[in-house]
Amino acid sequence: MDTHFLWHDWTGLAGVVLVLVAFFLLQAHKLGGHSYTYQSMNLLGALGILLSLIFGEFNLPAFLQELAWFLISAYGIARGVRERRAAKIIAP
Repeated sequence: MDTHFLWHDWTGLAGVVLVLVAFFLLQAHKLGGHSYTYQSMNLLGALGILLSLIFGEFNLPAFLQELAWFLISAYGIARGVRERRAAKIIAP
């Protein structure tokens, strides 16, 4: 087993930490599931894991899961932005 971590290994580890911390904070009721912070942590975490899979050892099932995680998080962020803009337009 190679014990020398490359940049993509560290990026993947950071991504895992972000996703797990986000999930813990959600379960601890410290973050809401629709919050920008929660969605951003998931988006950046998934991106880190995707980079580790692309530049490290590729694993198709893990790649597809993280791609879906990334896209769903991006959708959540975009939806939140649209909802906040709509609320500003409606509110005087």
